[in-house]
Amino acid sequence: MNEQHKKRISKYLSLVLRHKPEVIGLNLDENGWADVEELQEKCAKQNRAFTLEELDEVVETNDKKRFILNEDKTRIRANQGHSIDIDLALKPQQPPEFLYHGTAETNLASIFEKGIEKRNRQHVHLSQDKETATKVGMRHGKPVILTIETGKMHEDGIVFYLSENKVWLTDFVDAEYISK
Repeated sequence: MNEQHKKRISKYLSLVLRHKPEVIGLNLDENGWADVEELQEKCAKQNRAFTLEELDEVVETNDKKRFILNEDKTRIRANQGHSIDIDLALKPQQPPEFLYHGTAETNLASIFEKGIEKRNRQHVHLSQDKETATKVGMRHGKPVILTIETGKMHEDGIVFYLSENKVWLTDFVDAEYISK
């Protein structure tokens, strides 16, 4: 499968599994899982057909590991990044001492004033390494990498989760824990 076709499938999966399942009338359970056959059927009706093999390739080769299939490949969900209310059934985890957040330079004043807000997502996303944070920041403009004192946040009672694809999640990062 060519890269352009994979990217089209991935972007559409992000839309219907993370943000707007109603666009195709897709049913997600409370944990965000969708039936693969239903997904294929409803995507095909939108002229966005794909085979199970193509879906498997998109899931396996996605550099951000955005999606996961269950063991028998009958159900799929997004790992995180939802703007719809889903219970990913994640357990609280102790984060490393520091994590990173990539953003655009134009967001710095607001972040240092208000902190990092989840906005229309379920969580704030934090990266384990600066390289990943840089890629995230580049999507929004000139990238800036912020260092987050997650060890101190955890000591102060802030809850963290680790998604299946190793993205750290929390509800809010107060400016006092952020440095440039």
